Amino acid sequence: MTPRPRKVLNRIGLCVVGLGLLASGTWLAATDRGVAPRLPSWWPAAGSGSGVLLDRDRLAQLRGEAWWTPTVFAVAAALTLLFVWWALAQLRFGPARAIALPTPGGSVRPQALAEALSTRVASLPGVARCRARVLRRAGGRLEVGLRVWLQPDTPPDAVVAALGAVTAEAEALAAPYTVRSRVRLSAATLRTHRAR
Repeated sequence: MTPRPRKVLNRIGLCVVGLGLLASGTWLAATDRGVAPRLPSWWPAAGSGSGVLLDRDRLAQLRGEAWWTPTVFAVAAALTLLFVWWALAQLRFGPARAIALPTPGGSVRPQALAEALSTRVASLPGVARCRARVLRRAGGRLEVGLRVWLQPDTPPDAVVAALGAVTAEAEALAAPYTVRSRVRLSAATLRTHRAR
């Protein structure tokens, strides 16, 4: 399976940030006064302690150049836009992609499949209500989560077989996909309304 572009961009971004932090940490650790005498001769020595990467004279010289200020602002703006774009790319916009069914040209939205499963499970005897969630995962997998509330006097083992049949039916309908089902059972409580 080829990696998705978003994953590749994430890995590259994390690698660049990690290498930058590693280099910064190495620089800060190596410029400690206790380590400074053991550094190689070509290693830049820390100045008088007034600057981190540049001493005051070199920084004043760079600020005097005509290109310095526009370049700093342009790089800062470009990096800000890059990180904002990267953060927005992590969000998913729009409806979920349809799930292709084995019939020619057939497809179903995950939301519609979840609603159908909820209706099907809620119609089972002993079930008070149901909420279903269908998520598409990488590698041709579907994750089906069923939250089932049982009627107050219904034991869980009375509906487990029927729930197994419904999840098996859902797995058969989504044939090209591998379906992983998770069922959570709860007892519906009878709430009494209190007058105040």
